[in-house]
Amino acid sequence: MTDDEKKTWQHLGRALPALGALSGILAGFASLAAAELVSAAVRPQASPVVAVGGAAIDRTPAAVKDWAIRHFGTNDKLVLQLGILTLLALFALALGIFALRFRRTGAAGVLLFGAVGAAAAITRPDSTSLSDALPSVLGGIAGAVVLYVLLGYLAPRIPGPAAERAASEPEGPVSGAGWDRRGFVIAATAAAAASTGAGILGRTVNSASGQNAVASRNKVVLPRPASAAAAIPKGAQLRIPGISAFTTPNGDFYRVDTALVVPKVNATAWRLRIHGTGVRRPVSLSFDDLLRRDLVERDITLTCVSNEVGGPYVGNARWIGVRLADLLAECGVKPPSKGGPADQLVARSVDGMTIGSPVEDVMDGRDALLALGMNGEPLPFEHGFPVRMVVPGLYGFVSACKWIKDIELTTFDSYDPYWVKRGWARRAPIKTESRIDTPKPFARPKTGRVMVGGVAWAQHRGIDRVEVRVDDGPWQEARLAAEDTRDTWRQWSFPWQATKGGHTLTVRATDRTGQVQTEKRTQTIPDGASGWHSVVVTVD
Repeated sequence: MTDDEKKTWQHLGRALPALGALSGILAGFASLAAAELVSAAVRPQASPVVAVGGAAIDRTPAAVKDWAIRHFGTNDKLVLQLGILTLLALFALALGIFALRFRRTGAAGVLLFGAVGAAAAITRPDSTSLSDALPSVLGGIAGAVVLYVLLGYLAPRIPGPAAERAASEPEGPVSGAGWDRRGFVIAATAAAAASTGAGILGRTVNSASGQNAVASRNKVVLPRPASAAAAIPKGAQLRIPGISAFTTPNGDFYRVDTALVVPKVNATAWRLRIHGTGVRRPVSLSFDDLLRRDLVERDITLTCVSNEVGGPYVGNARWIGVRLADLLAECGVKPPSKGGPADQLVARSVDGMTIGSPVEDVMDGRDALLALGMNGEPLPFEHGFPVRMVVPGLYGFVSACKWIKDIELTTFDSYDPYWVKRGWARRAPIKTESRIDTPKPFARPKTGRVMVGGVAWAQHRGIDRVEVRVDDGPWQEARLAAEDTRDTWRQWSFPWQATKGGHTLTVRATDRTGQVQTEKRTQTIPDGASGWHSVVVTVD
């Protein structure tokens, strides 16, 4: 290497890493944008971020999932997607710097990214075609081409014998008398513009693809139920500031599921298949078939198994739908207690989720529903439109299948659904629990009368009593609000004569079977949290 070449390389050495990193970022951007555009021709769930994110969720230990839900709540999926994009950006940045010396290998690294996305896409539970691999594959190719081309403009431009030496070293520049600044700027700008356009177009087309589903939902008119819910009794909603509303608005109702992209199902094309062990008359039903049946309307409180003691993942709504037991009986299904061979009902969602419910529970007379409506309107997409399962008394992970498309009758011994494979319980009746809504933890109420209030639930058993304890004092009975049904939560209140200083308020409930809420603290895994809820306050 001549002295001039050494000086030029020293000068370029300060700029090349940044330019290489920029090339890597642009290549990653091009890859994702191209994949987004191609996914519009396949399906949104096939895009690499969604596919890899779904694969990550599937392979994440249950304890980690529980931690994410506990700390990020319904934003857990957004955090996951941002985390994936951050890792991809760092990977692209490092790959761009690496590719300065190993140009071909760097481009191959982008192709490897595409291969990982393709593998994740075709192994997802909801994947039905190898075409799901196309967005990642074509996106990887686009990114590899962009990286290879951009690095070509950073390669040395050396006259004479030096050029011959550079040509014999195709893996990247080790010396040079300059690089094509103008060509790099033009190529980088073109790549950024084209990628932005492709990404916007892909996102627009993907959004438009759900418009048919939106239109089908807008056309739904829920019939008057053959069996309407009774009016909510006066006194079921206590007029206490800070206490949860008896009926949870749809927009405030908790959402816990694994879908990174909310499925938008066209109700017109939707079908539900019922089949399996002990099904003498398998059927395939349309949405209109369900609408033409006698519908029932019920107030039912749902609880997520990921709800910690005092947690927010519980809500009450008015559901309208078809009795699941009636449909199963028409298909010739018998519960195990009457000689039926199947003891597990496996519900499958359009996103590949499988949820197993005890057949005995959905056919024992409780209001287990294939719900079509929620709080007087068709189900929101986030909560399972067009049809979902609602079974009072069972945690959602063993009952509340959203976006349902298939019901198979089988046995617990022959099949483990999604959550059971990941260490959760096969059977999970909801535990008797209670929560203090007001005062909030670390509140600073004034001395004198302070109204303590909250909710208690023991779906399908009902709440019989709620008690409150101040510090280590005796348990004192709270006043219960009017009960709607045993399948809904129940509000309670307790007037406390607060004295100055720090205090701990604790609540416990007793259900209609006489079972007192246990003090023993357990984690949400494998069948729901237990323990008494307490809040610490300071009285001024």
